[in-house]
Amino acid sequence: MYKQIGGIDMAFIEEMKQKAKSSLKTIVLPEATDVRVLEATQMVLQEKYANIILVGEKEKIEKLAKEKGFSITGATIVEPATSSKKEEYANAFYELRKAKGMTEEKAQELLLNPVYYGMLMVKDEETEADGLVSGAAHSTSDTLRPALQILKTAPGTKLVSAFFVMVVPDCKYGENGVFVFGDCGLNESPSPEELSEIAISSSKSFEQLVGKEAKVAMLSYSTYGSAHSELTEKTIEATKLVKEKAPELCVDGELQLDAAIIPEIAEFKAKGSNLKGEANVLIFPDLNAGNIGYKLVQRFAKAEAYGPLCQGIAKPVNDLSRGCSS
Repeated sequence: MYKQIGGIDMAFIEEMKQKAKSSLKTIVLPEATDVRVLEATQMVLQEKYANIILVGEKEKIEKLAKEKGFSITGATIVEPATSSKKEEYANAFYELRKAKGMTEEKAQELLLNPVYYGMLMVKDEETEADGLVSGAAHSTSDTLRPALQILKTAPGTKLVSAFFVMVVPDCKYGENGVFVFGDCGLNESPSPEELSEIAISSSKSFEQLVGKEAKVAMLSYSTYGSAHSELTEKTIEATKLVKEKAPELCVDGELQLDAAIIPEIAEFKAKGSNLKGEANVLIFPDLNAGNIGYKLVQRFAKAEAYGPLCQGIAKPVNDLSRGCSS
């Protein structure tokens, strides 16, 4: 996760920090020998909006922090190899995966990997771990594979997806310039069923983060049948599925972007739409469109782009970009 700041105020992220301070959570960081992770740990602990657990060799972590001049006092450091939970976690992991060919020896070996150990900490109801952030030094698959093996998907959710929170300066559209864009980071060519799951998850993410009603637009190059192709049919079918699964959700499609977010254009392109050109959650038909779309807004509108953020996992897990800053 990173942010791009175009000389605009930081109201959104400061609001998130205040929410975090009011309900302090403990986050596991399994990449504790990455300098960016140690710097981030110092920042978080100084501002006091989360507790931190670092996973790895204590001596190495403390030595690196000292060499780089970072204070990680207050963080808990857990070593998988010497942990009192080692056997318990290895057995739990074996039981979870034995039907998939996991052996006791392999479970013990994987447990020494800080990402796997961190996921088991998050799953363990007896620990203080509420969520995990990884990906600064690991690929997406190396973060999400253990998440899905150990934590699995959230109840009622069939798909893990990714979204960005976009904060656009001097923008009257969306929720005062705040949008959720999905999926811009994970699912390459979602089916109508998968697209409907992305839309529902993204609506929940918007309401959780922003605290306002989600208004979801299923985007296309067509509005209400102005063009016909396999691409438009996919979005039309996905919209139908969303309405069946979540009838209480304010959603419409297929819609071109301008008909989704500009009331005056919605009035003649999508007359009768329940969105009325006020969409704040934009669902892109595929990863090409989503990734290009968020980068265009980020660069041309000098927007802040927060993400990609994961949704649909049973416990909070986030996958960073390996190009992320502290």
